[in-house]
Amino acid sequence: MTSSDNIANDINEFQYSLNRNNKLSVEQRNFYEENGFLVIKDLVNEELLEQFRQHFIDICEGRFPKGSMTLMKDISLAKRGVVGEALYNKVQDILWDEVFEQYCFFPEVLDYAESFIGPNINVVHSMLINKPPDPNTLTSRHPLHQDLYYFPFRPVNKIVAAWTAMEKITTENGCLVVVPGTHKGNLLKHDYPKWENGVNKAYHGVMEYDDHPTVPLEMEKGDTVFFHPLLIHGSGANLTEGFRKAISCHFASTDCYFIDVTGTIQENISKEVEEMSAKKGYPLNFIDIWKLRSRLVKGVNLTSSL
Repeated sequence: MTSSDNIANDINEFQYSLNRNNKLSVEQRNFYEENGFLVIKDLVNEELLEQFRQHFIDICEGRFPKGSMTLMKDISLAKRGVVGEALYNKVQDILWDEVFEQYCFFPEVLDYAESFIGPNINVVHSMLINKPPDPNTLTSRHPLHQDLYYFPFRPVNKIVAAWTAMEKITTENGCLVVVPGTHKGNLLKHDYPKWENGVNKAYHGVMEYDDHPTVPLEMEKGDTVFFHPLLIHGSGANLTEGFRKAISCHFASTDCYFIDVTGTIQENISKEVEEMSAKKGYPLNFIDIWKLRSRLVKGVNLTSSL
């Protein structure tokens, strides 16, 4: 058998990526197949990331209205009376914002997303994540979790995350950590971890998984990691005096469909999300909430459900 025959056989055996646009080499596809994540170096330019950073600060400090976006606070920092950029750890649902939407539509990011889920793409979850310096409480950690836990749509292999470092990200300032290969497993039970100083709102984690060995993903500014929604991952505390920011979207093929999570291990988070939405004045069910959080960013819609 020739080497070209081997490559052809490898391509036919891939489960988690597609031979779409030649963005991924066979080696990269093999790595993603085995590990469930792939880092692409220097994908997003510094000028755009600086624009996102300044826009986030303007929103935190009230110079730009947050509109339909949601600003989330670190529980320990809220108790200390800090304000602005030092208080907020996330702005969610950035897909309609006139500045942040540039990331959702960024051609280079979408080209890679197409290599995993195909040419017709919805953005289904979008956010800028901020880690202010931790106030010695470790509440800036994010417990190990699987993103699929939050999503009432399938199939699982038609969903991929893109997560871009907005500055140099290290173990010291709270880089992502992953458990390679866990994308091949099942969706596991999640709940709030029993941490001494509490956990931020909706930061559920895989039960009894806190001490599992992980691999840190230290990244340079503009590097982007793509990962599968079943990959177990989290992040450490920011133990520096600076901030650690990243911008992220989850993308799903437009032929994905919604599922009823009643009676499943996702029911708890669905009720919590519905309660959070009702408090904001939007008493919607879990699926309708996710419909509002999605937007076509490439290609065409193939179904009417997502």
